[in-house]
Amino acid sequence: MNLSKDLRNPKNRALHPDPVRIVGVPSASFWKDKKVLVPGGAGFIGSHLIENLLKLHAKVRVIDNLENGSKSNLPAQAELIAHDLFDMSACEAACEGIDIIINSAAKVAGVGYNVQHSGEMFYRNAQLNLNMLEAARRHDVDRYVVISSACVYETTPPIPTPESHGFVGDPEPTNFGYGWAKRVAEVQARAYADEYGMKISIVRPYNTYGPRDHFETDQAHVIPTLIRKVYSGANQLVVWGDGSQKRSFVFVSDLVQGLLLTAERYPIADPINIGNDEEVSIGNLVQLILKASGKQLAVLFDPSKPSGQLRRCPDLQRAKDRLGYSPRVSTRDGVRRTVEWYPDNIPQPKLQQLTAG
Repeated sequence: MNLSKDLRNPKNRALHPDPVRIVGVPSASFWKDKKVLVPGGAGFIGSHLIENLLKLHAKVRVIDNLENGSKSNLPAQAELIAHDLFDMSACEAACEGIDIIINSAAKVAGVGYNVQHSGEMFYRNAQLNLNMLEAARRHDVDRYVVISSACVYETTPPIPTPESHGFVGDPEPTNFGYGWAKRVAEVQARAYADEYGMKISIVRPYNTYGPRDHFETDQAHVIPTLIRKVYSGANQLVVWGDGSQKRSFVFVSDLVQGLLLTAERYPIADPINIGNDEEVSIGNLVQLILKASGKQLAVLFDPSKPSGQLRRCPDLQRAKDRLGYSPRVSTRDGVRRTVEWYPDNIPQPKLQQLTAG
């Protein structure tokens, strides 16, 4: 029997009603004493995920080469294996005794880097999941979460964008290599679920931001890039594009809830968008950041620079139906929290280095 197809059938799901499904809160009883491996756990999303897992009394192990992450992001209770996921033997060793894997490892970058290094972005991100999921299979890990991306979608998908458009055309050109790597991860998930009966979830996060985000020049996405520029000491804020392009941004705590709910309630190789369906133009986003920072800067839009898709916004109906998920943090509140965190948590020497470019 094809488990994925069987459980996607609403008639079959109705045979097993879940009285808490309508409430988008992870179950402490499900996670208690679960042994969870978080590849890339010392990074931005992984470290927030680990904090929540520990609150749910899970036992957490991390494998991370610390290229994008830091030991300082990890709570003392998390076991760290400082190793590279390109090493298959290290992946297998990390899987020993593990119940659930939520793979947050990724090579991340901003638009400019993605455009110039599409081959590197494809190879590194594809390999990270190929190795980790194969290691999980070899060690009979019970559940596995593939963290894919909204970058799998084409340049002009319908808005809001349903999961059915994940393999329509090529990914948007500024995310070509990264988007195809994430599509490969999804194909691997579906193939392994079909052949080996593995319980695999696929999450497609939208643009995630929050404290401990990547603010480095070549890695930062739009919100951390703009915050870094606001605190650079310059009297002018240069913004790529004309400011009319629209995005939906998901605060990291909302994404973490979506990841936990998906692992717990929908271990099926059937992708689910996790994000925020509140759209904001880049021009309005700039004003939110300036207001939160209390700074007054001249804003210069540069339409000669790549700015990505004109609009990006998720259809969250599947997440609501399957998980009871709904984002809780508005863009205004999330931006405020991130801006408040930034100046007190980027050491001054590093802040000067980040703003030099």
